[in-house]
Amino acid sequence: MIQSKKELKNYLGQDAKMLDRPVRKPRYIHDDMWTYQILMRKCEYYINCRRDLIGRVWCKWLKYRYSRIARIRGFEIPFNTFGPGLAIAHCGSIVVNANARIGKNCRIHEGTVIGSNGYGSNEAPQIGDNVFIATGAKIIGNVKVSDNVVIGANAVVVKDITESGTIWGGVPAHKLSDKGSEKYLVQDK
Repeated sequence: MIQSKKELKNYLGQDAKMLDRPVRKPRYIHDDMWTYQILMRKCEYYINCRRDLIGRVWCKWLKYRYSRIARIRGFEIPFNTFGPGLAIAHCGSIVVNANARIGKNCRIHEGTVIGSNGYGSNEAPQIGDNVFIATGAKIIGNVKVSDNVVIGANAVVVKDITESGTIWGGVPAHKLSDKGSEKYLVQDK
């Protein structure tokens, strides 16, 4: 959760690194995911830190722009759910429960759901650091996912993944390999 201007810059820097962007500002056209992530982080900063009149007004404007891109691109990601280093790989439906908590350096693809297991349930997934979530993966209910895990395409995770550095896939998800997420995430250069 962003608590200061310094943390905002850190989050944006980590996000840019994970998206492999050379600069923090998006290109004027064809850079919607990066624009969306910048708006998300700025909204988080203004919600958490700027409660004065100017901050609240500016936050409303940022939320409006954020929601426009979200509707167009199919994203439903609440504020303060992802740690630094988020990488949204492609446009497409991504739904995240407001009670979910995802650690740092997460790469997420389209068609993904991170949600509760029923209407009115407050139980949502808790996902560790350095996790790669492939296309169409579903992580449902009060599950915990360990660090350095890959969740394969169209996998359905309904039980805890306690083994760090593993690859999971299938319906329901089962362990496929002990290789981990290192080759799937952007590494320091």
